Amino acid sequence: MRITPKDRGLRQAPLQAVLALMLGLALALGQAGSAMAKGAPDGFADLVTKVSPAVVDITTMTTVAASTDQGPMVPPGSPFEQFFHNFMQNHGQGQDQGQGQGQGNQGPPQRSEALGSGYVISADGYIVTNNHVIEGADDIEITFFDGKTAKAKVVGTDKATDVALLKVSMKQPLPFVTFGDSSKMRVGDWVLAMGNPLGEGFSASAGIISAKGRTLNGTYDNFFQTDAAINRGNSGGPLFNMDGEVIGMNTAILSPNGGSIGIGFSMASSVVSRVVDQLKQYGEARRGWLGVRIQDVTSDMANALGLPAAEGAMVTDVPKGPSEKAGIKAGDVILQFDDHKVTDTRELVRIVANDEIGKTVKVVVFREGKQVTLQVTLGRRPNSADAAASESKPQPPAPPKDATVLGMKVAPLTSDLRSKLGLDASIEGVVINSVDPMSEAYTKGLRQGDVITEAGQQKLTSVADLEARIKEAKTAGRTSVLLLIRRDGNPRFVALSVKG
Repeated sequence: MRITPKDRGLRQAPLQAVLALMLGLALALGQAGSAMAKGAPDGFADLVTKVSPAVVDITTMTTVAASTDQGPMVPPGSPFEQFFHNFMQNHGQGQDQGQGQGQGNQGPPQRSEALGSGYVISADGYIVTNNHVIEGADDIEITFFDGKTAKAKVVGTDKATDVALLKVSMKQPLPFVTFGDSSKMRVGDWVLAMGNPLGEGFSASAGIISAKGRTLNGTYDNFFQTDAAINRGNSGGPLFNMDGEVIGMNTAILSPNGGSIGIGFSMASSVVSRVVDQLKQYGEARRGWLGVRIQDVTSDMANALGLPAAEGAMVTDVPKGPSEKAGIKAGDVILQFDDHKVTDTRELVRIVANDEIGKTVKVVVFREGKQVTLQVTLGRRPNSADAAASESKPQPPAPPKDATVLGMKVAPLTSDLRSKLGLDASIEGVVINSVDPMSEAYTKGLRQGDVITEAGQQKLTSVADLEARIKEAKTAGRTSVLLLIRRDGNPRFVALSVKG
């Protein structure tokens, strides 16, 4: 927005009035300087014209088993959805009647159509979209801005970030867009969303970045929140900055009714572009792997460890892998990774995943009251490492000779108990027989059958060891003691108060 004097009588004004007006303008500009580094655009027409040829509509067809108790299948949010609903009602084939006719009968397979959006990123026909747009599809058809269509093949997909890379073969080079630097985007910056909302075809909507660094459910999430209108069918479409660069991919909305209420989410291009490069090169996403199990550091855990602040990532277990070879141990707190300060576990996972496989990096850990620097050569994250299968928890017997400690009844871990709990013979510690529902231990999730293997970062072999660690914490003036708990083979740290 330009601020210009519009009063042509200004030239006849007294000198004092002119000086006062100039001072007022100077103050106004000074106050607005940083907030108005880029003014509101006069319009988006030029930008839309520039980027539209690279935006595509995506139609997928999937063969599904159909039951006769369902009416015609149409894309959710499609303009035909209400049409078919009215048609069925007017012809006496309402929902109740349809369910009555088809109950228990399986009809022939049917073709289900779904709609989404995408964008061309190279002249030779690479197209980016969401994985959920094309997942399970038998047939993928691309419709370009000029009306031409083409069949697309899947190059690769990554469920963890919901990114898919497609390829079409065309006789002529295609218009395409490029990725921008999403890290430069600020809350309040203008953005343009384009796609195929509700099956209506090419459509543009404008808004601002409402928030950065949003997470939904994924480990590697890094979403922009925007108030640019995003609806069903916009999935996989691009979010542009004012230079026409892709800084996000429209992926999800928060809505009580399925329509836009001004809370949409676009995966940052810093995530999308890296995954796309790997899909193009390998057909899959490959991520760096540190080889540790970690948890966030709470304030009471920090107190128990003597950490000045509740930050970093606490190592709960070190299986065979890069960290074990480098000397990282359970109980270490990772404070720094390759010159990046680590504030929590999510940030560490994201940094490691984005780093180069085979690269040797510096890792700073907090161990026994001091910082230790180690060199770790990153491995490749196994696909199975994203989610570990857990077995049903066996019900432990009531062991004898228990003692009450910190609201828990604990007992020695005998060989018989190890067998019944499914524990390795090398595991030592004390088993929790019961937990007082009114205790802090219960509030923090400790339950019968959990095994305490360490206290104060020292291994336990008996109840007496646990009592000694609690006494030592009190003598040292600490308000809590750090316990390492194992449940179904999975470790985690819990800090319990030792006051009283």
